[in-house]
Amino acid sequence: MKLKVESVVDSYNISELLENVFLFKALSEQQLKELEKISKLKSFKAGEVLFYEGDEPKYLNLLIKGVIRIYKTDARGKEVTITYLCPISLVAEVANLTHFPYPANAEFETNGAVLQIEYDQFEAKFLKNPEICFSIVQSLLAKIKVIENAFSENFILDATSRVAKFLYEDEELFNQLKHTKIASLLNLTPETLSRVIRKFKNIGILEKKNNKYIVKNREKLKEYFTS
Repeated sequence: MKLKVESVVDSYNISELLENVFLFKALSEQQLKELEKISKLKSFKAGEVLFYEGDEPKYLNLLIKGVIRIYKTDARGKEVTITYLCPISLVAEVANLTHFPYPANAEFETNGAVLQIEYDQFEAKFLKNPEICFSIVQSLLAKIKVIENAFSENFILDATSRVAKFLYEDEELFNQLKHTKIASLLNLTPETLSRVIRKFKNIGILEKKNNKYIVKNREKLKEYFTS
């Protein structure tokens, strides 16, 4: 019986962790042993940086636990959040594939862990595997969807629709992030976000219980960004 990824992370068992990650499902037992030799599991505390913009990508980073904020800093020194990543997902794999420096910064929003694989050896030994290549393509497509969603949310959807869409698609992340972070990601003021949350609570779509927001009516919530 396969272990849950969370329990494997807590016990730092890299071998069993590799067996449970979607990217490596097609690998044989021998291949997994070879992959384990070039892999390490590293823990991070909230606020710690995985990499900075301009760093060389030495590792293929796979987020196993926690939430990562991807952001850039503009000419005035202001941080501009691009997106948040949740497990299990590759982090900035485009930089690895193109051999370019990281285009943005990656900082842990919560405590977490990353599986780091020595990329040069991974590329030489494993990228010829069609199943792994397909999984990486799926990861890239997911990130394209993030860009499309950002365009839709900022230029098409109003404030209520943006919050509804975020809640509908990732209720867990909504509860993990501070409201100031969510407001920044959705290009809203914290006051506007609070007003929308209050509205959803008043009409019975949202409920706060034990300091967590619970969506009570997903279909009604969906109507706000699909109608």
